[in-house]
Amino acid sequence: MKLKITVLFIAFVSTLSIAQTKVGTIDSEYIINYMPETKVVIKMTQKYGAKLDSSFSIKVDDFKAKLDDYKSKENAMGDLEKKTIQAELGAIDQDIKKYQKNGNTLMGLKRDELMRPLYKKLNNAIEAVSKANGYTQILTTTGNQFAYMDNKFDITDLVIKKLGITIPEPKK
Repeated sequence: MKLKITVLFIAFVSTLSIAQTKVGTIDSEYIINYMPETKVVIKMTQKYGAKLDSSFSIKVDDFKAKLDDYKSKENAMGDLEKKTIQAELGAIDQDIKKYQKNGNTLMGLKRDELMRPLYKKLNNAIEAVSKANGYTQILTTTGNQFAYMDNKFDITDLVIKKLGITIPEPKK
């Protein structure tokens, strides 16, 4: 009888130990901000934005020149000519707004395209650290609200070391 109880107890304990999980946390945005590649991505994004801005500025300057010309000649124009030029100016204004919206979308796409390799590198490091330390789940602290989080399960520093990133000392 004792043998059966002992076997059942061992089986119960072993199922409990198998079902246990180890959950950790990470501040991925903190790590991304200190990755050296991030500076390169920011510079490339700014360069791309400047290129978009230059062609946007040309469109705006053209619109302003046509508007100023219209205002200076408005009193001498007939009604039909005024309506035609106003329609043309309205179309140019709509085109500028559309170009600006498309530019913002293109900037976001370019930034995402350039950041994708950094996130892939970070995910690979998270996976390696998680497997090496026996974590079954890693939650990101960025954008999530936790009621309680024990810092001993935060793997941010381990991933930073895995990536070889040096964090500057805080200034006093």
